Amino acid sequence: MSKILNSYEAQHFLEKYIDLPKSQLVNVLSEIKIQPPLVLKIISDQAIHKTEIKGVRIVNSNEQLVKEFNNLQILSKKINIKGILVQEFIEGEQLIIGIKKDPVFNHVILFGLGGIYTELLKDTSIRKCPITEKDALEMINSLKSKELFYNFSNKKLNTKLLIKTLVNISKIPSKHKDIQELDINPFILNEKEGKAVDIRIVFNSLQS
Repeated sequence: MSKILNSYEAQHFLEKYIDLPKSQLVNVLSEIKIQPPLVLKIISDQAIHKTEIKGVRIVNSNEQLVKEFNNLQILSKKINIKGILVQEFIEGEQLIIGIKKDPVFNHVILFGLGGIYTELLKDTSIRKCPITEKDALEMINSLKSKELFYNFSNKKLNTKLLIKTLVNISKIPSKHKDIQELDINPFILNEKEGKAVDIRIVFNSLQS
């Protein structure tokens, strides 16, 4: 039997391992305490892929917040929702970090370019879990797009934090052997910080 954690549940599961954006799960507009720019996301077991139903909205002002929150509430009448996830908006490069349970190698960690580039460029690196800091650096340097991490366009991404994050995530299956899939896409990295913005976790049995 499998169990899929929604974005909000997955955030709580990962909060002791990696950095996350400020967020709230709300049902009414007045509950929102985080100031724009924000990202609003419908949280529903019936809408795992939120973008396909236009269940994700970026807002840059309080006026936009009111409009888009109301739009999501109208949309949510078609499905059962647990609330609307409100997240601070993080700027930076979109990366993907994932864990898969392989039938031969057991758990492996995948890293590469995320967002819309995941399927388009397929620029990823894979190692068996857990990994060391040296392994993590090798994963970064094996990408075709590795220059992105080293002062590309006068921006030097926080590679030290990225390495720490990859190592921490690679250790998760040793404590939670029932993880089948863990997808962070995107993990947004900039010059100062790196945070997991959207997360999906699948367990091959009910989480203990």
